[in-house]
Amino acid sequence: MASSPFHSGEIAVQERMGVRESIEPWARKVVRSWMPEQHRDFYTQLPFVIAAARDELDRPWLTLLTGEPGFVQSPDASSLVLNTSLLPGDALEGSFGAGSELGLLGIELASRRRNRVNGTIVEAGRGYLRFKVGQAFGNCPQYITEREWYHVDAPAQSASSSRHTALTEPMQRLIASADTFFVGSGKADDGSNSESSGMDASHRGGPSGFVTVESATRLVFPDFAGNNHFNTIGNLVVDPRVALLFVDFETGGLLQITGRASIDWDSPAVARHAGAQRLVVIDVEEIVELTAAMPLRFTDPGELVRELRLLERKRESDDVVSFYFGSRDGGALPDFVAGQHLPLEFATSGLDTPVSRTYSLSNAPGEGVYRISVKREPLGLVSRFLHDELAPGAVINSRPPAGDFVLDDDSRPVVLISAGVGVTPMVSMLHALTNQPSDRQVVWIHSARNGRHHALRNEVQTIATENDTVKTTIAYSQPDSTDVAGQDFDVAGRINADVLRDAVQDLDAAFYLCGPASFLNTVADALADIGVDGSRVHTETF
Repeated sequence: MASSPFHSGEIAVQERMGVRESIEPWARKVVRSWMPEQHRDFYTQLPFVIAAARDELDRPWLTLLTGEPGFVQSPDASSLVLNTSLLPGDALEGSFGAGSELGLLGIELASRRRNRVNGTIVEAGRGYLRFKVGQAFGNCPQYITEREWYHVDAPAQSASSSRHTALTEPMQRLIASADTFFVGSGKADDGSNSESSGMDASHRGGPSGFVTVESATRLVFPDFAGNNHFNTIGNLVVDPRVALLFVDFETGGLLQITGRASIDWDSPAVARHAGAQRLVVIDVEEIVELTAAMPLRFTDPGELVRELRLLERKRESDDVVSFYFGSRDGGALPDFVAGQHLPLEFATSGLDTPVSRTYSLSNAPGEGVYRISVKREPLGLVSRFLHDELAPGAVINSRPPAGDFVLDDDSRPVVLISAGVGVTPMVSMLHALTNQPSDRQVVWIHSARNGRHHALRNEVQTIATENDTVKTTIAYSQPDSTDVAGQDFDVAGRINADVLRDAVQDLDAAFYLCGPASFLNTVADALADIGVDGSRVHTETF
């Protein structure tokens, strides 16, 4: 049996948070020792990447590596080549030698895409690194503030470097106003699981001011729910040494910090940060300030914000309501691609700062409105606000639609498989596939508890009735007495290999899956059982 993609620290946190059993089988599928073509292409279009490594004193630091798009290349699925150099005075200057562990984060702020690759430098020269992949995996788009980048021709002599042991007042102001920073951590290879060891670079985001400056040598930030891998927190459990990187997006400056972290799991202070699962306390040991370091600048995130007005609400099932938004001023909305999500910001009662959430768009592209279909979660801060308080006429802030869980552009059949509210991006895809003349075959497979919890059912039935290219299979895990077999649903039970074998005729189709991680894991296994190549399967979780 293949070794776990997680080391002892990550496993301990997963067990503490009660997600160990569900996340391990899913992570074995999405954490790879190689990069899929989509991830390789992603890196080649980036103008910068975030890198985590250790200096000659074995302390972790983060830096930002830049170049014209294409400065990162992927000659094969297990390698990246970076044609770039560190600036003089960078905290990691002289640390990128052959054999050094390196964690890379590729992030595209405008589209909110990100991907992490951890591994080892196998070759290094002047302005050149060759990197061997140890682990590669994607990340969800939550908490990323969108920014567009642009290039500036800054003279090299304008850059400077200085070292400090305490944060100056300008540094504290930058940190206290930040909505984005990066964190680096690592676990030394003790021989128990070398694949999960090494350095890691990660993103953290939140409302402006979410990082608290307690003193010139202490910072505190909330840790929000993520993909349940707990890579950073797991690293810090076994090795508290930590690196932070703050970027001055306006001036191109970098603030590199190394120190030690402690974790506040459940004190009363945690509850004062909406959505926080824990707090991370950083004791600063050394700082490197690089002024005018980057040849890149970034737009103010406010320039990307659009005000939306709620036009209509529509109940779709017992626990799902659709919300239709138009622009506040009546102007045209930026279009989206089926499968993308909409980042929204809500000012809810009882909170001092707005909270952000991302919801898949569930309507057809090109309609001139945005529709999200949201399940009410009993403990969900935003879903309860939407269901219980948000009325037509209300105005909220939005950022442009984003995401890469979208349909390919070939002609092979498409299989859309979803569970529960995971139906939302699939309905948008179904509209896109049937709104233009095409004989592309579509197989629709959806799982719900029963008819009362089957959102958007009538809409999908109408599309299937009007298009003979669409074939549907509906599975109810707990049918009600009012649910009629053969009319309301086709299968009593959950989606398994037998259901898929009956519904799918062409195993070379493109498969799109959306639902909770446990569902994705089960369906991915079932697809493999019936002979579907894993490279044909695209997933989105929530």
